[in-house]
Amino acid sequence: MIVDVNTFVGSYPFRRVPGSTLGHLASSMTRLGIDQAWVSHLPSVFWRDPMEGNDSLLQATSDMAAMAPVPAIHPGLPGWETELVRLARLPVPAVRCDASFYGLDPAGEEMLTLVRACAGHDIPLLAAVRLEDGRQRHPHDRAPELAAAAVRSWLRVDAGLRLIVTHADKAFIEEVHFGSTPSEASRVWWDVSWVWGPPEDHLQQLLGTVGVDRFVFGTGQPLRLPDAAFAKLDLLDLSVEDRDRIAAGNLHTRLRRSV
Repeated sequence: MIVDVNTFVGSYPFRRVPGSTLGHLASSMTRLGIDQAWVSHLPSVFWRDPMEGNDSLLQATSDMAAMAPVPAIHPGLPGWETELVRLARLPVPAVRCDASFYGLDPAGEEMLTLVRACAGHDIPLLAAVRLEDGRQRHPHDRAPELAAAAVRSWLRVDAGLRLIVTHADKAFIEEVHFGSTPSEASRVWWDVSWVWGPPEDHLQQLLGTVGVDRFVFGTGQPLRLPDAAFAKLDLLDLSVEDRDRIAAGNLHTRLRRSV
């Protein structure tokens, strides 16, 4: 089984992105053999209130068993606690918060309050380090990238937090992992979408130092070509069992939330 934790639907404000509809995502999943996709609403990342996209995302995916919605939470806006309670009762795998895109301090009290709330409701939190390479970003796209120090602060504030971080590179992962206690590091999972494969072999190195249990499969489509994530796995010196753990096993055995 393959679960892609990092997919988006909807338009991107800074350029035309093909393949951004649910139909395109379904076709890609069929072509690549992806059994389930965690789907985020791309336009609302840039809205003043990203939570306004939750209902449309939930409705759009309601009849698609292979697509699990990942709604957004903005802890700086009124009513976010009520929205989190509502979402925690639904069959969603996680909620997401992209603090830097929302104009929040990623290490500020609003984010730390959200971390505690997610831990209290036993729902994983998903966040992206970035969405695009800085060299191709529009001049109006001024959101800073997520800092590793902020992720470490989230892990320290509540021992019940389970965190999925997407679009992180080798240096970011190492800074968080080796700057955290073993207990803290055991509660964060990294998708493979931004980690280099051959010839640098960053992913192979991380699997040996950070550990296979810490990684999950993610493509970043449609902002990234999904085939690249599969190529990385194909080029790894990896047992079938370890590949299966990255593809879906770590999610099912560690995150404790069924969809």
